[in-house]
This record gives sequence, C-alpha cells and structure tokens, in this order.
Amino acid sequence: MSEAENAHQVPLEGSGTVSTNSNSFNEKSGNSTVPGTAGYNDDLAQAKPVSSYVSHEGPPKDELEELQKEVDNQLETKSKSDLVFVSVCCLMVAFGGFVFGWDTGTISGFVRQTDFIRRFGSTRANGTNYLSDVRTGLMVSIFNIGCAIGGIVLSKLGDMYGRKIGLMTVVVIYSIGIIIQIASIDKWYQYFIGRIISGLGVGGITVLAPMLISEVSPKQLRGTLVSCYQLMITFGIFLGYCTNFGTKNYSNSVQWRVPLGLCFAWSIFMIVGMSFVPESPRYLVEVGKIEEAKRSLARANKTTEDSPLVTLEMENYQASIEAERLAGSASWGELVTGKPQMFRRTLMGMMIQSLQQLTGDNYFFYYGTTIFQAVGLEDSFETAIVLGVVNFVSTFFSLYTVDRFGRRNCLLWGCIGMICCYVVYASVGVTRLWPNGQDQPSSKGAGNCMIVFACFYIFCFATTWAPVAYVLISESYPLRVRGKAMSIASACNWIWGFLISFFTPFITSAINFYYGYVFMGCMVFAYFYVFFFVPETKGLTLEEVNEMYEENVLPWKSTRWIPPSRRTADYDLDATKNDPRPFYKRMFTKEK
Repeated sequence: MSEAENAHQVPLEGSGTVSTNSNSFNEKSGNSTVPGTAGYNDDLAQAKPVSSYVSHEGPPKDELEELQKEVDNQLETKSKSDLVFVSVCCLMVAFGGFVFGWDTGTISGFVRQTDFIRRFGSTRANGTNYLSDVRTGLMVSIFNIGCAIGGIVLSKLGDMYGRKIGLMTVVVIYSIGIIIQIASIDKWYQYFIGRIISGLGVGGITVLAPMLISEVSPKQLRGTLVSCYQLMITFGIFLGYCTNFGTKNYSNSVQWRVPLGLCFAWSIFMIVGMSFVPESPRYLVEVGKIEEAKRSLARANKTTEDSPLVTLEMENYQASIEAERLAGSASWGELVTGKPQMFRRTLMGMMIQSLQQLTGDNYFFYYGTTIFQAVGLEDSFETAIVLGVVNFVSTFFSLYTVDRFGRRNCLLWGCIGMICCYVVYASVGVTRLWPNGQDQPSSKGAGNCMIVFACFYIFCFATTWAPVAYVLISESYPLRVRGKAMSIASACNWIWGFLISFFTPFITSAINFYYGYVFMGCMVFAYFYVFFFVPETKGLTLEEVNEMYEENVLPWKSTRWIPPSRRTADYDLDATKNDPRPFYKRMFTKEK
C-alpha cells in the first residue's frame, strides 16, 4: 500500500475546505488524503474519509479582490504595537540560531585552550601536548555532519507533530549531546560522539525554526523576522567568544566545561519560550484544524478571527492545501519531477546554502583565534571578540536591508563586497606574511590591515548572505514539499560546512593566505549564479511565489513581476518572460 493510502484522512473543522473552482472538493478528491500525516494523534486516526468532508465554494474572484483591498487597508492602518507580539514570538523561535552560534563561537576557542589540548590531544616526545590537524578538523567539523543528518531526518518531526513540538524535541536531543561532551574526561572520541548528537539537534533547529517563523509572521515582516534567526546566530557567536575570553586564564576544565554547561540554560529558555508561540497556521490547516488555525492567525496578527486578513489568509491556505491533497502525498522524487519547476527550485536552494558556506565565513568563525595568532596579534581571543561584535552589530543592518533592497540585490552586492575584501586580505597576507611560500616574521601593520578587512568582510556577509540565504529558502517552496526541500538545502549547507572546517587546517598549512583567493573565486561564481537563476521573492506570499514560477518569469526581471491578484489590465506579463538582449547587457545595463 502506498504512503498516500496509508496516511490518515483528516476532516476539516469549521469552515471545511475551499474549492478553487466551481466543482466541489468531494467531486474531485476521490480517496485523496492529507500528505504526511501518518502517526498523528488518535483523534486524527479516527478521522472521516475525504468523501465525507463538508466542503464549500471558494468566494468569487471579485469578492476575493474586494477582500484583498480590505486587507491592504487593514495593513496600512495597523500600528506598530500590533506587531509586537508576533515579533517577540518569532524572536523566541529564532533563539534556536543562538544555540548554533554559541557552538561556533566556543569551539573556535576550545581548540586553543590548554586543558582541552591536554585532555584530547596527543603528546610529543618532549612532553608537550598538541592537537593534530586531523583531530582538530574532526572535532570541529563533525558537528556539521550531525547537523546535515538532523536537518533531513529530525526535521520530519515538524510534519509529524507540528513545528512547535518538533522544535522542542530537537532541543532536547541537542542537550543530550552536550551532556556527553561535558562528561568527557580524556577520550577525544567521546567528545566527538557528543558533538555528533548535539549536531543532530541543531540540524533540526536550522530547518524548523526559519520554517515556523516564515509561516507565523506577517508577509510584510517575514524577511525581517526570518533574518532574526541569523541575528541570534551572530549573538551566540559573540557571547561564545566572550565566554572563552573569560575562562581562558583558568588552568583546568573550567576553560571549556563552563561554556558547555551554559548550553543547558539556553535549551531551557528556548523550550519555555516555545510554549508561548502560536503553532503554524499552515500546518494546522494541513492537518484539518481550521478553527485552531484561525485562532493562531488572529493571535499572531493581533486581530479578530473574522477579520478580512484572517479570512483571506485562510482562503489561500485552504485552496493551496486542497490542491496539494488532490495531488497525493509528496515523495522525495517530487523535488526533481514536481511542478512548477521544482527541480530548479530544489537546485537553487542547494546552491544558495552551499554558496553561503563557500563565502568562507567559517574560515574566520571556526579558526579565528588560530588565524589571528598567525598574523602576530598578542591576544587572539580579544581579536575574535572584535569580529564577534562586528558580526552581531552588522546583522542589525540586515533587518533593514533584506526587506528594503530585496533578496537578489542583497546577494549580488554582498558578492561584490566580499570579493573586494578577499582581494585585500589575501594579497596582504601573501605578500607580507607568506611571500614565495615562506613564513616571514609577524608584522603588526599587516596583521592590523588584515583584521580591518576581515571586519569589512564580516559586515558584508552579515548584512547580505548570512540572513538572506535563510529568508530565500524559507520563501521558495510550496507547503507540500517544503520540509523536504528545506532539509535538503540545509544538508548542503552543513556538508560544505564540514568540508571547509575539516580541511581548513590542511589547506592553510599548504597554501596559507592564498586560501582567500579560493573563496574570492567562489564569490565570483556566486554573483553569476544569483543573477541568472535566483528570482526576487520580496513582498510575495508563499502562494504568489508559486505563481511566479508557474509563469516562467526570468530571474533578472522578477522584480517587475506582479501577482495575478494585483495586476491591472495594462500589465505586460510577456515583458517578464522574454529578454532578447545578450547576457552581458542583461547584467551590466538597464533595460529601456
């Protein structure tokens, strides 16, 4: 029996379902079922078959247009105070990013701390302790492999039990991994196993947190609120650096066990905070809990359940879910064969998340203390804090840029900025500190110059690629395949994170600061890829993004695309689907 036939069949409460045309849902559905609902609560197991649904006609097009106008007026008159609750809720969900950032910030210092090296390193003939490149790379990078697996496997909990319960569960798994790490005495492989398990939890968080934020937040704030996830990552990195600085003068396990122990406080804070966050209305509609979905929407938008905004959003959700239900349960293969353009969208998500790692951010964040020690700075822990401050403060700018300038512009200008920074950073390092492949005496002037451009690089990264990658991926997929597509994209991010963090010690030993030119080349490729393959999703609902792909809009003309529900009679759709100009004119000249 197929997965679709095994799935529980869920009746819709209250208003039933919405048909997108004059035919009722019952006439078309046959024995279709809600995809991905196997294993839900007992009440769902006793649900009625689809043929017994109470369905109703979707409102006529002119009524929907009037409803859209009412919603637009409601949004224009809505005060900022009405958005405080949903913003706070999304910040609680975004705190999952803090957990990830904390690990990144602390592990970069652990590998330089004396007690950590003594316990988990090797001993030379003269009695000194050291961490080999292999062991350092493994202990730092294996976390990313755990994250990749967790992003694919544990993210399914969000489809099975809801986004909230799924998030709470993966936080508990993360905490188990922390316990194993703290309990490690002198066996590096025990610490290694603990990092894999904590990585499983963070991988689930990385998929479910942006997903829940994007499904709860109002569309006019969605980019900003999803960017808060990246803000929390940078805050975690910064506080991780500060904690390492505060414990570095101890000579015992306080150096690394205290930062790890604080992870329990973050886990408890997130679990408690999640209890106040409304469940995703899209998820609630998918499992047939219509009245709960209305309450969730009304609560998140600080309005009444019968307001035009709630009514219109529910119509959109139900019509979208009905279409997905008619098509049956989504399989992994649908990421390649699905419509509209699912293969292109899946590939785009994988590429954007991969390229985010290939910006080279983890080169600085995972090995910052090691890099700055190499350029002759006296206290590399202090310098790491400087980078952490720049990273954190810069991310505040992203809360403005991501919705003000759009996703495409942020990615494109971010590439240009990072390319310039890498040219200077790598050139100074190669010519002043490693000329002709030979180490030279440390130069404070060269070191300071490299730190300045490392800070400029982090500013460019934190305001563009860091948040926009998560925002873009959270907006690019229909609900039916969203969990699978986002988990695949996140897995690519983690796999590249593993490769970069594992091989960085070996690569820097071989080519030193020439490594910067490698990342520069990746950014050149990223610029061309974004220009030709990544459309603008700013200001669009998830359903409107789907419509844009259905109409085959050219990515570099996507900023001109207007959804069907907002078009005027003189709108020229063909102008967004065709461009006779040569590719170089498309990139460097504006169309007349």
